Amino acid sequence: MKKAEPKNYLIDMDGVLVTGGIAIPGANEFIGRLRSRGAKFLIMTNNSRYTPGDLSFRLAGSGLDIPPECIFTSAMATARFISTQRPQGTAYVIGESGLTFAIHSEGYVITDRDPDYVVLGEAGNYSLEQLTQATRLVAAGARFIATNPDPMGPGEGGIVPACGAVAALIERASGASAFFVGKPNPLMLRLALNSIAAHSEDTIMVGDRMDTDIIGGVQAGMETVLVLSGVTRREDVQRFPYQPSCIFNSVAEIMP
Repeated sequence: MKKAEPKNYLIDMDGVLVTGGIAIPGANEFIGRLRSRGAKFLIMTNNSRYTPGDLSFRLAGSGLDIPPECIFTSAMATARFISTQRPQGTAYVIGESGLTFAIHSEGYVITDRDPDYVVLGEAGNYSLEQLTQATRLVAAGARFIATNPDPMGPGEGGIVPACGAVAALIERASGASAFFVGKPNPLMLRLALNSIAAHSEDTIMVGDRMDTDIIGGVQAGMETVLVLSGVTRREDVQRFPYQPSCIFNSVAEIMP
């Protein structure tokens, strides 16, 4: 009898494998089980600030051995999306090295002179000059793309405005709406699947958020696993009209 092929896995990073820069107990063993089974997997994040190499290095500091080729970011998804829409195009970019590297890697030119796109990503600091320029370019006809819709994120001393909140400012000032590529848009998950030559019916999405990871997986036609090691509590799940296929306390309990 032929042995069944292992499922593929798309795995959210923060709240699933690490939290606050510390590996969640059992995360390393979970990755080891995937490797021993020969399962294809990608670690996914909506954070566009860092390159896969940067994130691989950071994860290694947490004790997780994840090579860059096993990491897929919203910056990579955004760059691939615009390159399929308008190959060899131009973009005005607000973001950090993860986003600019991804866009350059797709053959794009970054410019503030009549760009095809204005691309907004996460940044440690957003300047009023950049936001003003982006607003004027979008109002003049540039297509407005943002890496992720997250309105806030963690920072020193508390929460800080994130890409979604900054995009709302440009939207309000320019009168144009942003297209968000990152989760929960199933586009990001489909681009990730394409990068490992996988199909949705053979893939499991593992995440800690109902409003990004789980809904994205459901909309992409995947089996979904919610872990309770991040922001979602078990009692929160029932209020959502969509449900995960399985719920575990953490990835330590998942047996591929």
